Amino acid sequence: MSLIPHHIAIIMDGNNRWAKRRNLPGVAGHRAGVEAIRNVLRACNKNQVKVLTLFAFSSENWGRPRNEVRSLLALFSRYLRNETRELHADGIRIRFIGERDKFSARLRRLMHDAETLTANNTDTTLVIAADYGGQGDITQSARELARQVAEGQIAWQDVTVERLDAGTSLASLPDPDLCIRTGGDHRISNFMLWQFAYTELYFSDILWPDFGEPELERAIADFAGRERRFGLREGEGKAAGKGKGGDRNA
Repeated sequence: MSLIPHHIAIIMDGNNRWAKRRNLPGVAGHRAGVEAIRNVLRACNKNQVKVLTLFAFSSENWGRPRNEVRSLLALFSRYLRNETRELHADGIRIRFIGERDKFSARLRRLMHDAETLTANNTDTTLVIAADYGGQGDITQSARELARQVAEGQIAWQDVTVERLDAGTSLASLPDPDLCIRTGGDHRISNFMLWQFAYTELYFSDILWPDFGEPELERAIADFAGRERRFGLREGEGKAAGKGKGGDRNA
């Protein structure tokens, strides 16, 4: 059985180290990382991956040096200006998860326009996590449920996994089947903590700007060789699926 992940999430790590090794400023690494996004999107389309979620800017990244943050946000704006129409032409739907209040009005408008333009596309969904944190995502949903209980809209017994899931930022999409982290570190850094309950993890030593189609296909091949048991006995997992994510090839 050939198993292709329906949804891949990527923690794009290693841009600064890539630049440093070449005696370039950090922003050069981030620019090179944009090219890697193009290559990986093409590879996802080729391999029939339907959802790609990229960890572009975490809620903790605001603590980086001011100049680096400014450069990252400028690059984010440039990416949306330059890439949105091409992504739309390729049938890609763009979605954003995370907070937007700290972004400039201009960047918020670019995000809104990208989502609006591509809303009806069905080939691939590109989810960009910006000012996003997994703990904050869960907290937001829990806070809404607490409000509903306090106002008598639901009883506390009605607070279920399904209700909490429905309030998270990716509620309308399948949970990731595979998470890839580039750059050699082995952690998930507050990314999609709720959604990663049964996600397969793959760690690559390749720095993100050098991560392309061959590396993605190696990760997919590794995924295909695993048995996803979802808490069941050996031999039963592939036929089961789990939650929203499940296994579309089962």
